[in-house]
Amino acid sequence: MWYHKLLHQQSRLRNLMKRGNIAQGLHLSNFKSLFSSSIHWCHTTSKSVNCTWHQHEDHLELQYAGTVMRFDYVWLRDHCRSASCYNSKTHQRSLDTASVDLCIKPKTVHLDETMLFFTWPDGHVTRYDLDWLVKNSYEGQKQKVIQPRILWNSKLYQQAQVPSVDFQCFLETNEGLKKFLQNFLLYGIAFVENVPPTEEHTEKLAERISLIRETIYGRMWYFTSDFSRGDTAYTKLALDRHTDTTYFQEPCGYNNYDRAVINTVPYDVVHRWYTAHRTLTTELRRPENELWVKLKPGKVLFIDNWRVLHGRESFTGYRQLCGCYLTRDDVLNTARLLGLHA
Repeated sequence: MWYHKLLHQQSRLRNLMKRGNIAQGLHLSNFKSLFSSSIHWCHTTSKSVNCTWHQHEDHLELQYAGTVMRFDYVWLRDHCRSASCYNSKTHQRSLDTASVDLCIKPKTVHLDETMLFFTWPDGHVTRYDLDWLVKNSYEGQKQKVIQPRILWNSKLYQQAQVPSVDFQCFLETNEGLKKFLQNFLLYGIAFVENVPPTEEHTEKLAERISLIRETIYGRMWYFTSDFSRGDTAYTKLALDRHTDTTYFQEPCGYNNYDRAVINTVPYDVVHRWYTAHRTLTTELRRPENELWVKLKPGKVLFIDNWRVLHGRESFTGYRQLCGCYLTRDDVLNTARLLGLHA
């Protein structure tokens, strides 16, 4: 491994020139532009590592593994993984971020194999694996592969012929659960078939991927048409496209029925809101953006309320429906545990 650093100041340069220590072949005319800058240029090459970094006034510019990254010096000190700064067992910080000088700069930076070392003004040494820096840099995150999502309409979804997952396969195999979650992440909806039509089995199904969220409707909701409940959902009336619980502090999404009185903005903003509402509603009601599904006993539908709205047509006769709300964090965490980049 070889590395070379140009850290000399002009005064140092003059002393070297007097002693005849200037490297042969370096043109004198270049010295002014090289040494008037506050940037330190460093380069390393070996069979296993090809890494370049530039020390700017307030950040480090690092080029490695085909990625150009920029790291704020405070960030580099704050994310130190040394024993005195970070508990590797609990994965929690020990360093008080507020104690880091906001103007901090490393005294020296050097590379040893694939580890980049920073020595700070107080003598503390921080070391980072180059691959860790790539993974946790802003630039690296932009390149991160996530589970694909499809912006679909009725035609695209029907042409895809997305299969449902069998109840037993969903419960008993990671393969079945992973396939379900792939569909769910891809389209924002997914189906499970052959579920015994009981509240208990629906609850068991939901618990396979997430904690069930307790709400004012209880842990599981189970209802038929009941006008005494004072909620359109408990009637036989049609429900326009919506998502649920918009009156919560952490709502699932948009619901035109449960909109509160608009009284927090002036009249001119209100009119702009109605114009935007009309545009959104027109788009939502386009037939090509609707997928109609007839639910039957034994068929469970999961909906991502951040992506897909739902509704129903009016109906006659008797209908029973049960369901629940899941926590988004837990659903995504289950997907990650199965190797999906959710």
